[in-house]
This record gives sequence, structure tokens and C-alpha cells, in this order.
Amino acid sequence: MSAAALWAGIAQVAALVLVLALVHRPLGDLMARIYTTDRDWRIERGIYRVIGVDPRGEQTWQAYARSVLLFSLVGVVALYGLQRLQELEPWSLGLPAVPEGVAFNTAVSFVTNTNWQTYYPESTLGYAVQAVGLTVQNFVSASVGMAIAVALIRGFARRGSATIGSFWVDLTRGVLRLLLPISVVAAVAFIATGVVQNLDGFTGATTLSGATQSLPGGPVASQEAIKQLGTNGGGFFNANSAHPFENPSPLSNLLQLLLILIIPASLPRTFGRMVGDHRQGYAIVATMGAIALASIAAVTALEAAARGSAPELAGGAMEGKDQRFGIYGSALYAAVTTLTSTGAVNSMHDSYSALGGMIPMINMMLGEVAPGGVGSGLYGMLVLAVITVFIGGLLVGRTPEYVGKKIGPREMKLASLYILVTPTLALLGTALSFGVPGIRSDIEGTSLWNDGPHGLGEVLYAFTSAANNNGSAFAGITSATPWLTAALGVAMLLGRFVPIVLVLALAGSVAAQKPVPSTAGTLPTHRPQFVGLLSVVTVVITALTYFPVLALAPLAEGLS
Repeated sequence: MSAAALWAGIAQVAALVLVLALVHRPLGDLMARIYTTDRDWRIERGIYRVIGVDPRGEQTWQAYARSVLLFSLVGVVALYGLQRLQELEPWSLGLPAVPEGVAFNTAVSFVTNTNWQTYYPESTLGYAVQAVGLTVQNFVSASVGMAIAVALIRGFARRGSATIGSFWVDLTRGVLRLLLPISVVAAVAFIATGVVQNLDGFTGATTLSGATQSLPGGPVASQEAIKQLGTNGGGFFNANSAHPFENPSPLSNLLQLLLILIIPASLPRTFGRMVGDHRQGYAIVATMGAIALASIAAVTALEAAARGSAPELAGGAMEGKDQRFGIYGSALYAAVTTLTSTGAVNSMHDSYSALGGMIPMINMMLGEVAPGGVGSGLYGMLVLAVITVFIGGLLVGRTPEYVGKKIGPREMKLASLYILVTPTLALLGTALSFGVPGIRSDIEGTSLWNDGPHGLGEVLYAFTSAANNNGSAFAGITSATPWLTAALGVAMLLGRFVPIVLVLALAGSVAAQKPVPSTAGTLPTHRPQFVGLLSVVTVVITALTYFPVLALAPLAEGLS
């Protein structure tokens, strides 16, 4: 690639880092105020009266968890019903009801903030389902993730408390005070860059080859704003953010990346402020940043290497990438969306080089904690910090404490179970897909376009994406089959809610403790040494769990 393209790629990363550094403190402080103030807006008080909630009444971790599960169950049922009744709804564009399996998978996907899409959006869903069903879930599923993160922060901040806040208050404030205002501004900005926003039906278009094609319009900009801000990722069009109606220019591409990152990158500041020690927040964000920059550099270098005769003749590994974004813009987008739980794509990950495509897969296997999804990235990193403190204490003989709370057997059991959930789901789903003869024949005969290590990689990527609630895919796989719609749906459900329950149990456990004073035996958790140790623990404990299967799939393909 040319030197100009290289410097353009570096400029994109530098611009993102600069803007994130500028918004880190004010946005982080704003979120801390949102979740700690005693003042309720008038519209919020009206909502609380309608649903019968006392905004000053707090919940134990068990009650908080029940509320999360109940709310999410209602969301799955409602979204499933909207899809099954689509032909009776306004703005359905004449489209029929969504089939049962696809409707179940889609309902679970958007409620769990995964946004895995087993269907062609523009030819499957009308505007009513897109706007009333999917967009609403984009807001509330993101707010649920933030609520869980805030509940865990309260657990560390409180002293001998039996409660960790109110889920209904946290949910409402997250939507009304944060996600909705930013999304309105972002939607206007997207419209200014050329993103479509209308209620038009299908429009005929003539391609460069002379063929005809029907393209829908739709409320794209408004959905695009919360799709990225809430780290959701589900596209209005099947091509997702590679579609020119959804992502028309490098400027809109950069704006999308910024929206994806601003909340996850600012939440560590919220953590530091709420626990009363900003240094703890800086340590967390430094760890996230170090892992993220390493990942971006790795996938970019591997894709820019242009190995092989075809990439060299084309001037780079441009298969599956758009000329608007090039290798550097595509690689940056792939890294950011898999380091978070976004799952949006502006290029075909399945067309990446074997080793280049492995990096987005590893990003998800890390647990998407650098900086991770909205809320989920922070609480995942805090769980890893708990494990790091315990390991560090064993290594140097220091007391295992984190922000004044002792890390005992109960806390370590909860943290260990949290770490085991997603690898178990991803590896078990992949194993069953090839280990059960009937399922294997269906996978190989219907779902896969490729055999060998790459085909294994496609299935591994799918279950890793589902279990980690990402939603991106190696697109050489057809997932609208009975096995994959059901299995991926179950992986999304368990991958979202089992960790949430474990995090809330951890929040309740540390909230009940009274803080212990720091002594000479306390392991410092705000210094560069801890940042380095936390980074190493994150890679070793999470990504290396998958090393054997990575050796059979992308590593085997890349080294062959």
C-alpha cells in the first residue's frame, strides 16, 4: 500500500484517540451524575407511576437480577410477536410474516444486544418491525448493559449495603438522559453525511452491468445512530455498514467508529468517580487502550501485508473491502467492532487473510473488554481485575483487595464462573456442530460454503460471536437453518444473562462488605505494573482458552 494510504490510516486512529481523550472526562462525569443523582425528571416520574416503581426504593442483587430477566423476557416475546404479525402492520412493504425459527433467533439477538442477523433485512422486515421492534431494543438492551455495569460499580463503592440500586431507575435514566439525546444529534449528523432517512418503499436502480435492482429507503439514519452508540451492530441493510445508504463516506465511517467507542471508553471515568479514586479508572482505561491499539495494529499489518499473487496484483488484500474505506479503514472498523460488542461490518471478514481474520475472532474471545460493549466491557474488565488482584496477591504475597474490598473465595468463584461461560458456549456449540452426525451433515451440506479449516473457522466464529453477544460473522455460512437458529439463539441467551446474574451476585457480595483500609500489604491497583499484569491476565485467561481450536482453524489455514 502507498505511503499516503498508510498516513491516512494513522490519521484515522489518531483522530479517534484524540476525540475519545477529549470526551473521556466530561462524558464519564456526566454518566456518574446520571446514575447517582436523587432528582428525577418529570417524564421519568410518569414512567415510574405507570409501571408501579418507587424511584427511591432499591433492590437486592437477587431482585435486580429478577427484574433484568423479566424485562428481557417481555422484550423477546414482544419482538417475536411483531415479526410473526408483520403482514398486519403498517409500513410492512407487503412483506410476509417472519418464519418461526428466524423470528425467535432475531428476537433473542436484539434483546441480548447481539444483533446477529440470520435474514436479509431489506427483504425480510418492514419499517414497523425495524423502527418499533429493532430500534427500541437497540436502546433498551444497551441501557441494560450500562445498568449492570453501574450496579457492579455501586457494589464496590458502597459500605455494608444490602442493595445495589434500582434496575428500573437505571434503565430509564440510561435511555432518556444518555442514549436518546446523543442518538438524536448523531442521526442528524448522519443525515448530513448522506445516510438515508425516509419512509419510501422500494426504488428501482440500474447497476453498472445493466441489471436492475430494487432498493428500499427507510428510517436508516435514526437506527444507525443507536445501532452504533449502543454497540448493537445490526444493519438496516444486509450489507450493513458497507451499504452506501448506511455508510456513504469515510466521514460517516469515522463518525460510526466514534459513536461505538465514546461510552465504553468513558465508563472507566465513571467507575473512578463513583468509587472515589480516579486513578482506578485511569488504570482500567489504560489497559483497554493498550489491548485495543495492539489489536488494531495486528489486523491492519496482516491485511496490509498483501501476501500472495492476487493481493499483489490488486495492490492489496482488497477482496471483500470497499474502495471508499480501503484496507486501513476496513481493518480499523473490523478491530473496533469486535473489540466492542458491536458486530457491525464495513467489509467482509470472511474475505480477510487467514491470520488477519483470526484477530477479530480473538478480539471477541478476549471477552470484548477493550473497551467492550456499552456497560458489558466495563463489568467484564472489572471481573478480570478481580482475578488479577487475586493472582497478583498469590505471586507477591499481598492481600487480595480491590478498591477497598476483600477478594475472598465467594468473589473468586463468581469471577471464575463468569470467565468460563462464553468459552463453554462457543466451544460446545462448535463441537456439537461437527460431532453429532446428523447436525454435521446439515452444517456441511447446507450451511458452509467452504470446507477444511476455513469452514471450521466459520462455525467457530459464529458461536464465538453469539456467545459473546457480538453479532458479526464470517459470512460464508448460512445460519437460517433449524440447528443454527436454535443453537445460536440459546448461545446468545446464556451468553448474555448467565454472566449478568454472576456479575450482579458479585456486586451484592462486595456491596455487603465494609471497606478495609489500605496497608503496606495491599496490592496497588492504579500503577503501571497493575495495568501490565491486568493486560497479561486478560490475554492468558481468555484468549488462550481457545488456542487448541484456533490451531485447527485460522492458524492451520494461515500456516498452510
